[in-house]
Amino acid sequence: MSLLLGGWAIGFVCGFVEPGAAATLAEIRQRGYLVVAVKDNLRPLGFISNGGQVQGFEIDLARWLAQALLGDANAVQFLPVANRDRISSLLEDQADLVIARLSVTDARARLVDFSLPYFIDGTGFVTRSEAVQSLRDLSGQQIAVLNGSDTISTVRSLIPNVQLRGINSYQEAKAVLQTDEVAAFAADATVLAGWVQEFPDDRLLPNLISADALAVGMPRGQQFAALRQQVNTAIEQWQESGTLQQRVLFWGLPEDGIPEVRQTSEF
Repeated sequence: MSLLLGGWAIGFVCGFVEPGAAATLAEIRQRGYLVVAVKDNLRPLGFISNGGQVQGFEIDLARWLAQALLGDANAVQFLPVANRDRISSLLEDQADLVIARLSVTDARARLVDFSLPYFIDGTGFVTRSEAVQSLRDLSGQQIAVLNGSDTISTVRSLIPNVQLRGINSYQEAKAVLQTDEVAAFAADATVLAGWVQEFPDDRLLPNLISADALAVGMPRGQQFAALRQQVNTAIEQWQESGTLQQRVLFWGLPEDGIPEVRQTSEF
């Protein structure tokens, strides 16, 4: 199975997706393929390879669901979406599922249903300083954060005596790290995992200081109950078998983000 999973990780070219794709499990099976809203610009969750193919951790999950629901890992079409369009892709029947770094919130749960979490994201830190080996070493240090981000309040409340330096872009964050103007840069761990893959001189510290569950977004309504149950069953099986944990590590995501194995009933 591991060899097959490795093959799925390569990715394939995204096809154009017609609107009006959301469907019940029976309709999806009759159609013969899933339509999944994904990110295509967020390494390592979903991004375009040099060969023009979409690949990444969440792309693998979409393929695994196609295998679980349809018996064919390639029976999936990807719909690249901006963050602002993730929920609307379900509400406007453009996608069957959303796997696009969608965190579970009360506000979103009033509009769509969520699966079991497949990853626990949170605030992490990248550094290139040899003096910084753990979160403890950041106390009293200057840390770069994106202006206007939720990361500001999280870092301020959990890192003692921290000095925050507001920046306006990831490019600026890279610049202040390179010149040692800050000890670290704080942001979402999924973003930083891609960061250190692109900039291997930087290191991602092993611990996170917040927790945001990432889950599959699914349409609400009793007619979609079978779809939701099958998605949750698949995620449970990945967790219990260790397959999900292996894929988290394969894509260089923080080990802290591996969710605990737990079972759920349809909700």
